Amino acid sequence: MQPNTPSATFGPVTVYFGEKSGKYPDGNQVIVHGGDTVVAFDTPKVANRLGAAVFDDAVDMVILGHVHEDHMCGLHRLPRAPVHVHEADVDAARSWEGLRRHFGYPAPALDAFRAKLDDEFTYMPRPDALAYADGAEWDLGGGVRVRAVHLPGHTAGHCALIVEPHGIAFIGDMDLSSFGPYYGDATSNLGLFRQSLARLPELDAKVWITSHHKGVYTERGAFDDALRAYTARLDEREAGLIERLRAGPLSLDELVAHGFLYPAGFNPSPSAQAIERWSITQHLDELIAAGRVTRDGERHRLCA
Repeated sequence: MQPNTPSATFGPVTVYFGEKSGKYPDGNQVIVHGGDTVVAFDTPKVANRLGAAVFDDAVDMVILGHVHEDHMCGLHRLPRAPVHVHEADVDAARSWEGLRRHFGYPAPALDAFRAKLDDEFTYMPRPDALAYADGAEWDLGGGVRVRAVHLPGHTAGHCALIVEPHGIAFIGDMDLSSFGPYYGDATSNLGLFRQSLARLPELDAKVWITSHHKGVYTERGAFDDALRAYTARLDEREAGLIERLRAGPLSLDELVAHGFLYPAGFNPSPSAQAIERWSITQHLDELIAAGRVTRDGERHRLCA
């Protein structure tokens, strides 16, 4: 392990923090020590900076909270460890073709992204990945258990992983960042993300660990404040979309060109453009269903 890899321990759980508190493209590595079994939750970039004694030679099993490139970076170091993935995401872990469908970007964007996976994320598909369902439990021995709680929206199979009876919740990419929720891939769903955010405070937890950014919350008040701000980003995005439509009807292409998720002046890659398009489409669909926006051909306008 590199000596500058910071970590924190909570009962049987150790968190190894990625660069900038696990800011994408890195993440925070969670390792759970049971009496019989050691489990890694996801394998972000920081996993490749951990020594064999705490990773290769120690980890018996991997549980992915969801499938994205930045959560699979260390799988190549654990070729014999079973990898468990929620049934809605498991095909994306098993093959590149499954991951292509998972992202759902146009073919040119995916072809360009494929090289990036190898160069930056040490991508290794796992055709042997095992599917789990909502409520799945793993007994790690010594009174330590892990339970999966399905919280979709970020991906179709996104789950929180709860370490019981210690009340430690790994909430993955419901990361409470200032960027806000991400729902830009083919299996993402804004409506389900809203429902999952409403359920998040109901988890029986005293410690909340995110894949990115903050990393760990140990105080309920701070967690609740961060969750409110994170959830509010959805309303802020919707309000921004409505404000643009006040100037007159706009097509989806025009809305994408203006930018939505990414800051002004950002030069989006083909994949980022696809992410913008799907994210905006979901908000427009909600507004149309609520009777606040109507679609005339290719253009969208506010209802009177």
